Amino acid sequence: MTWIKPIRAAALTSFAVPLIAGCAPGGTTEPGAAALSPKQAERLDKQLAGKVPGEPIRCLPSYRASDTIRVSDTILLYRSGRNLVYRNDLKASCPGLARDSDIMVIRQFGSSTCEGDFFHLVDRTSGIRGPTCVFGPFVPYRKPAGGAG
Repeated sequence: MTWIKPIRAAALTSFAVPLIAGCAPGGTTEPGAAALSPKQAERLDKQLAGKVPGEPIRCLPSYRASDTIRVSDTILLYRSGRNLVYRNDLKASCPGLARDSDIMVIRQFGSSTCEGDFFHLVDRTSGIRGPTCVFGPFVPYRKPAGGAG
């Protein structure tokens, strides 16, 4: 009966490895960002075109986030006028975020959304709660002074 233990170990490994690998981010040049589809890359490039990244900030005041753009399951953009966009690379993938059909429910304390704050998705039709996701730092992208770009 000692041959059963190796079989169990092999069976467990064959089920566990794909599950663990499914949680890992896709390979891109940016750490923690999953690979973007061509459509997602085009959306990101369009929003950030002509803008230069600044120093990341921990918190984004609510009044700064006038328009939320879901680029992928790992990237959110917050537009604040024509010349300023905040990019947020989530701490991990948020399955279903890119579909843009679910409602984002942000758990906010105070008047800002901060790195490490949670939000979850809720199905618009059924009301069923989806995954819980975590914000990363907010990186401001601004048009350079002088109107270049």
